[in-house]
Amino acid sequence: MAVVVVESPAKAKTINKYLGPSYTVLASFGHVRDLPPKDGSVDTDHDFAMKWEVSPDSKKHIKAITDALAGDDELILATDPDREGEAISWHLEQALASKLKSKKVSRVTFNAITKSAITEAMKSPRQVDQALVEAYLARRALDYLVGFNLSPVLWRKLPGARSAGRVQSVCLRLIVEREMEIEAFRAREYWTVTAVLETPRGQEFTARLTVLGGKKLDKFDLATETDAELAVQAITSRDLTVKSVEAKPATRNPYPPFMTSTLQQEASRKYGMGAKATMQAAQRLYEAGYITYMRTDGIDMAPEAVMAARDEIKRRFGDRYVPSSPRMYKNKAKNAQEAHECIRPTDMSADPAKLKLADDQAKLYDLIWKRTLASQMAAAQMERTTVDVASADGQVELRATGQVLTFDGFLKIYDQGRDDEDDDDSARLPQIMQGEPAKKNQITPEQHFTQPPPRYTEATLVKRMEELGIGRPSTYASILTTIVDRGYVRKDKNRLIPEDTGRLVTVFLTNYFRRYVEYDFTADMEEQLDDISAGDRDYKDVLARFWRDFSAAIGETSELRITEVLDKIDEVLSPHLYPPRPDGSDPRICPVCHQGRLHLKTARSGGAFVGCGNYPECRYTRPISAPDGEGTAALDGKVLGVDEGLDVTLRVGRFGPYVQKGEATAEQPKPPRASLPKGWAPEAMDLEKALALLSLPREIGLHPEDGVAVEAGIGRFGPYVKHGSTYANLPDVEEVFTVGMNRAIEVLAQKAARGPGRGAAAKPIKELGEHPDGGPIQVMPGRYGPYVKWGKVNATLPKDVEPEDVTLDIALPLIEAKASKGGKKAPAAKKPAAKKAAAPAKKKAAAKKPAKKPATKKAAPKTDAAE
Repeated sequence: MAVVVVESPAKAKTINKYLGPSYTVLASFGHVRDLPPKDGSVDTDHDFAMKWEVSPDSKKHIKAITDALAGDDELILATDPDREGEAISWHLEQALASKLKSKKVSRVTFNAITKSAITEAMKSPRQVDQALVEAYLARRALDYLVGFNLSPVLWRKLPGARSAGRVQSVCLRLIVEREMEIEAFRAREYWTVTAVLETPRGQEFTARLTVLGGKKLDKFDLATETDAELAVQAITSRDLTVKSVEAKPATRNPYPPFMTSTLQQEASRKYGMGAKATMQAAQRLYEAGYITYMRTDGIDMAPEAVMAARDEIKRRFGDRYVPSSPRMYKNKAKNAQEAHECIRPTDMSADPAKLKLADDQAKLYDLIWKRTLASQMAAAQMERTTVDVASADGQVELRATGQVLTFDGFLKIYDQGRDDEDDDDSARLPQIMQGEPAKKNQITPEQHFTQPPPRYTEATLVKRMEELGIGRPSTYASILTTIVDRGYVRKDKNRLIPEDTGRLVTVFLTNYFRRYVEYDFTADMEEQLDDISAGDRDYKDVLARFWRDFSAAIGETSELRITEVLDKIDEVLSPHLYPPRPDGSDPRICPVCHQGRLHLKTARSGGAFVGCGNYPECRYTRPISAPDGEGTAALDGKVLGVDEGLDVTLRVGRFGPYVQKGEATAEQPKPPRASLPKGWAPEAMDLEKALALLSLPREIGLHPEDGVAVEAGIGRFGPYVKHGSTYANLPDVEEVFTVGMNRAIEVLAQKAARGPGRGAAAKPIKELGEHPDGGPIQVMPGRYGPYVKWGKVNATLPKDVEPEDVTLDIALPLIEAKASKGGKKAPAAKKPAAKKAAAPAKKKAAAKKPAKKPATKKAAPKTDAAE
């Protein structure tokens, strides 16, 4: 028998089904070795020697493979068909070297987990591709050298910064620069004029003014309302006639099949799925054998798949929808990597209705299936009509456009989503004849303002990175996850917004390490890595050239002082931090004391803020991302009224606006204060609202069961009611001031039902179904947030995932990742097997050995570490 090693248990399970009992299929659970996170793991003084370490979790996986090889003579490495998969195979070969001296070792790859693909792959074994391995080694060494040497510089010179990465920092720069473009944008006014016209047959159509005074109008020619009114008068005072009617046929060709980046973009546009969620769902589909390999930048399709798609199109829609010859697609991306096939269904006839898939997997498969068939369908045909209506003297001319779809073609099953909707003239026009009069029914001037560039979504950011040649398809999801997890970027309604720390890191790197966050430099480095994988470059030469310059740049920052760094950042960010004021006054003058100058300061807790140089006499501060907060700053110190002889004032602090009663004195150094809840506008504050805030927490009454006080208040996690040591969240801040005892008891009871106290059994928020290896999976409430539970494995939900939205597809990777980290065992469903093994004979210790075997199987929930 031969031992076959793949990355994940799910993949192993599927492949074992196809190969049968002649093979033992085991999972490596991703990479079995990595560089230890300490100095010297890449030795720059000794030809970039790399010190690898087997992780504690991987030792048991290697032992399982070693044990299996004891009775078998052949090892087949069947990891994924890309650079990362090649690296995993290489690591396995290195880690098992001492056990493989008399064994046959080979490498096989397949693009789909189907019986035919795996059978064919087994007929064509090869050795590990050293060029791909060296490309991996170069990439891993580069990422280590940048992260391990640049991150400490950030920690020392930029308080609050966490770490920096080679590609992540460039991605962050894109987001920060887009935000600064938006902030620097100044809207420009312009006007358009449209007219509702009527044909002699009484049919209306809409036309837009395109010529005025005999001159073609540019976008900003009608700059004011007065200009627009003059244009309206020019149209009103003239008779209009149809000058020309032109109808042209047009065709629209289908889109190419998916590769990784376009799949991520389309899943984001159509379903709001993040890159990470998309790749998790795609991984499941691939491992189940439904789609081809999902990490690819190729759009080529295997000839047999093209013919299968054409046959399916003909069967479903008829001959007219099948073009005369197959469509061929060529990748335009300048960073196209290994020659992989596109992402497509393994069976073209298996439409989504035939497969029992849940949630994200079903959506994604539907998208892939439709896009694949559409890519081989006939073009859509349409007729575009342009009608020009003009006055006899040629001073005024209006244009109407329309479009009629005459044959739907590929649009019958699929049309690509758009990042920002285009103004397609898709309206149908009535019958209009050249030379006939056009009656004016209504003429409307409309004001417009130019719009700033939109913030990036995950889809548009991936598209931009792909255009620039930054990163690789398999890395986009992890890059986006990393910059969000580090607190450099936040997602709001699917848009990516840089946090203050993200801005500071970007400005620091662009000033002191500019070359290494340049788009061209990063793209060129990717091309060099591709050259290594093609065998055209020596990876150690690439590392040596990079390290020579990079280490010099690191050395140049050693003498920098924090104040010097802040002054530089303050200078670079000054247009953002201190925009011009409407009254023309100096934007750096403090809006409160009108004497001190504003500049960047560091906070004790890390990060930075804008503060007055007249401290401590003036305590004005604001976040660096709120230069427009000076309107709020002007309210600092506003007296809202008097209570018990003390002024109640509105204050603006570093962490936002708050109300205060009285002033700090020796007897009372901390006067009563209360922050304004989220959504409360400072300018709308009055004495009544301030006193209500200052009175919190508010006692509602005594609990009828034990006589302990029940209170309502606003805490770190929002509005709440409290009974003893039990807190329960309220949905609305306003309810804090009105909630009565009945409602409070109801909310507390709901909390008790949802979340356990000590010794109480928690009720699941949601039942997700059975794990593939047995045992129920549930979403549970927890003291530190909701989590997914399977047996003894508890996996915390990501911050951006609501408990109610969790599906089995989302839960399984979380469970596997948690299990692989913590070495958790499978749930009780597996225990009976162990008991049966031990029950028959208690006489000898040896009889207990079979009971240990299920422990190996219990490793199944662990995930592929390469994900």
